[in-house]
Amino acid sequence: MYWKKLSHEDVKKRIFTALDENLDYRGDHPILGIPGTYLDTTEFYPDAPFLRDAPFMSAMVRNPNHIGVHTLSEVSVLEVFEGTQKIERELINLCAEEIFQGDPGQQDGYVATGGTEANIQAMWVYRNFYQQAYGADISEIAVVYSVDSHYSMPKGANLLNLSSIILEVDEDSRQITQESLESKISQARRDGIKYFIIIANLSTTMFGSVDDIDRLGDFFTRENVLFKIHVDAAYGGFIYPFTNEMSRFSFQNPYINSITADGHKMLQTPYGTGLFLIRKGYLHHVCTNEAQYIPGKDYTLSGSRSGANAISMWMILKIHGSEGWKYKMASLLDSTERICKKLERMGVEYFRDPYLNIITMKARYISHSIAKKYHLVADSYEFEPKWYKIVVMPHVKPGTIDSFLMDLQGELKSKS
Repeated sequence: MYWKKLSHEDVKKRIFTALDENLDYRGDHPILGIPGTYLDTTEFYPDAPFLRDAPFMSAMVRNPNHIGVHTLSEVSVLEVFEGTQKIERELINLCAEEIFQGDPGQQDGYVATGGTEANIQAMWVYRNFYQQAYGADISEIAVVYSVDSHYSMPKGANLLNLSSIILEVDEDSRQITQESLESKISQARRDGIKYFIIIANLSTTMFGSVDDIDRLGDFFTRENVLFKIHVDAAYGGFIYPFTNEMSRFSFQNPYINSITADGHKMLQTPYGTGLFLIRKGYLHHVCTNEAQYIPGKDYTLSGSRSGANAISMWMILKIHGSEGWKYKMASLLDSTERICKKLERMGVEYFRDPYLNIITMKARYISHSIAKKYHLVADSYEFEPKWYKIVVMPHVKPGTIDSFLMDLQGELKSKS
């Protein structure tokens, strides 16, 4: 896992070079057929002086469209945006090969609108794969995920008309229980399910819990059924590989076929910067052949996509370099560990994966006033919460942590 850190000047030069390789709507090139244009100049000023030193904002104003999947070919989908589409291709290769240890040139992917789209994209690919490769009936395919999984799983299953198999987890470890795994899969097979789309979590939204990927793969292998595993690393994708050197969440693990990772969480890129990565040989199952007017056609749920979003992810990764990013994530873990030690001294029960910066505390220790004051997130806003979580993000200052811990300690002492 290594890529070189670039200076701000090098990053700026690379992005502006890519923008110059695109055709400019405001230039001399005759662009008649593209149903798009630059941002409205009554509100967005294309000649604002600050844009000369603002590559991301310049890309926003230039408004490149990154429709399609650019890893399927070295030829740009729309040559009008050839320069910035190369940036997206570099980004996908960097994430797939350096962060998730894929073999060179053996992964496809694109910058999605977020983890929800990327997770549904995976389900869509595997549903069609089972139908096209095995003649599967829709009633024979099911999505398998834990009760702690993100709501994009039931949303995707609903959209794709797939059955959901929701597995129970242990209350304290947040791991899928063996009894639930065995009983629900056995029942599903008796009900005629033959093909399984398994979603493994690399940090659940509420708990930061991490599913045992090899345990799941071993189980379904022993069951002798057809299965594909997609990893929802929307939260954990840009921290866990840097904090756990022994991570099994990589393309070197044969059980893993595709991965979601969000830039707009740990990477601090704008919202709308999710990532979908998949081994080569699968995206053709979701080719939209009707998109005849797009050179290369389309393979994504979102269709037209902002090239600026891909640029933002590339810029952040390049400005830090791999070593800089490791240091940044390690610093967040140090702050997280400090909170945990203090909670332990107070006797507060919590769950936390040691490689992540999410702490989820049992609600009986947290008053509603503290939860409101510090904007803690509850596991439910419909029923009485059982858990509240803290996420130690870069904006969280030591003084805020100290204030929270002092308030909590004061309340617990007054109760006792």
